[in-house]
Amino acid sequence: MDYRIGQGYDVHALREGLPMWLCGVRIESPVGFVAHSDGDVAIHALCDALLGALALGDIGHHFPDSSEEFRGIDSKVLLARVMAMVRERGYELGNADITIALQAPKIGARVPEMRASLAAVLGVGVDSISVKATTTERLGFVGRGEGCEVWAVALLRRG
Repeated sequence: MDYRIGQGYDVHALREGLPMWLCGVRIESPVGFVAHSDGDVAIHALCDALLGALALGDIGHHFPDSSEEFRGIDSKVLLARVMAMVRERGYELGNADITIALQAPKIGARVPEMRASLAAVLGVGVDSISVKATTTERLGFVGRGEGCEVWAVALLRRG
């Protein structure tokens, strides 16, 4: 098979006083993500998409939140490790598409920086990375400012 596609999804709750990282970029915000790692929910969803494309399980299987090794870890490190697994199996990233649902803060202006951050970690051109930001029009847990959810899709091709 020359192409593989994977889909990832992740959610993190928001809490005051924690840092907010999205796609490897620090976002100024009074709230951040509750997590064992740095909480970069977008990178976590992308890792799941990459792992899923090759039927390698999910991020929790490879980097369990029960392990002290991963406490507070920079999610870019996890993404680099996942991409190494992809390459070890003879695949390269064709493209990735990420949708971030977050009511506040507004992050649209940071999208170019996010794309560049992910592209650098993955070793691909920025044109291979799509990041979109949306709100939920104040509906649900995202709309109430309780959390963030992210969907990611990745297309792999045999290298």
